[in-house]
Amino acid sequence: MSVNCDITFTLNGVARRLSVPLEMSTLELLRDQLGLTGTKYGCGEGECGACTVLVDGVSVNSCLMFAVDCDGRELVTVEGVIAGATGQRLRDSFVEKGAVQCGFCTPGLMVQATHLLARDPAPDEETIRRGIEGNLCRCTGYRKIIDAIATVAQGEHHG
Repeated sequence: MSVNCDITFTLNGVARRLSVPLEMSTLELLRDQLGLTGTKYGCGEGECGACTVLVDGVSVNSCLMFAVDCDGRELVTVEGVIAGATGQRLRDSFVEKGAVQCGFCTPGLMVQATHLLARDPAPDEETIRRGIEGNLCRCTGYRKIIDAIATVAQGEHHG
């Protein structure tokens, strides 16, 4: 029998109050309970980055975080990222640079890139490479992804 806990948190700018099972992951909360399917289930072990979300401005593998640990925190998913100007520029740049192929890794990479650009609006290539470590892409390869992020950084830095 599952024990539930009431949690209150902000999700993509909207206050939420829910009752969740103690053993539920944040990934399950987002996908199964709230219908935010942009956050992907990949490995379930925090190795692939497909489930990356921002928690209080820090990138987190949502598969490794219990939903009850969201209490009192601010979460941003890829849906929230896309709603912002940086997310829109990243989305457009990923498409223009051919950084999207199957698209499975794209949400996690976009969240991770948003985190990176918030910390360093003008990263060099090595900083971008380090900034997306832990987010695996099996189709596109990293060159186009790095170019897409660099294009947004240059536009934000100069514009």
